[in-house]
Amino acid sequence: MTATASPPLELQPAAVAQAYAECERVTATYAKTFYLGTLLMAPAKRRAVWAVYAWCRRTDELVDGPQGSTTSLSTLQAWEQQLERTFAGQPQDIYDLALYAATREFPLDIQPFRDMIAGQRMDLCQRRYATFAELETYCYRVAGTVGLMSLAIMGTPHRDESVRQAAIALGIANQLTNILRDVGEDLQRGRIYLPLEDLTAFSYTVKELKNGVINGAWRRLMQFQIERARAYFRQAEPGVNQLCADARWPVWTALLNYRRILDQIERNDYDVFNRRAYVSLPGKLLALPGALWRSFWGGWS
Repeated sequence: MTATASPPLELQPAAVAQAYAECERVTATYAKTFYLGTLLMAPAKRRAVWAVYAWCRRTDELVDGPQGSTTSLSTLQAWEQQLERTFAGQPQDIYDLALYAATREFPLDIQPFRDMIAGQRMDLCQRRYATFAELETYCYRVAGTVGLMSLAIMGTPHRDESVRQAAIALGIANQLTNILRDVGEDLQRGRIYLPLEDLTAFSYTVKELKNGVINGAWRRLMQFQIERARAYFRQAEPGVNQLCADARWPVWTALLNYRRILDQIERNDYDVFNRRAYVSLPGKLLALPGALWRSFWGGWS
């Protein structure tokens, strides 16, 4: 996971194919639904997406994975240095090799990758967020960046700033959904992502949050948070059909299914302390026809 002194790997076809295959394995193992969506893409695009996913997963695991208890700011600094070497053509391991190969095929910008590492620093040092402005910055860094990374692979050469903002919005929407779904799990790790200013505005206390109290104030607070997440999904929608044709269906599918997690939270009466909101496999499959329709004719809220 961290930078090493080993010599750079060579960009040989056999080595690159093996590297992409390993990233595919990681994606298929840890993101099954997402992986199926990537199979709808052209081979070069799916390989690059697998490489980006593997890098993002490894980055996330530095703080939230099994080795998270030993991760420090120095660890993240070393990880960023390894990233810099990868983009400079000096990959240190098989996953880096896949990412470097992807940079040779698509205009991947290193800055979103740096920004994601900055998000991991926030997770390492910050357990609560006073304002939504703070939380939005965090959501951009850990998820909006993924939208930008993906846009470099799935986008078109003539995209404008509105498409870039839509890609960021989709990442933020997904992260806000994660936060609402995982309130109980995050509390167990000592983290509160819901903005404290919002708790105050809805007369709901941190003590009640820690005790998993579900009352009128909590329901109103969650309704507000869910609507905020949905607003980001709506902001993202216009950009999906400006992606390359073979990327639209999988992205629409992911958007529709992720947004339905918010619906499930509502059906669970906002109990995110004891019940995990998710979309079943049959439910995910039901989204495919609608996602396909939208990929040709555009979306609606």
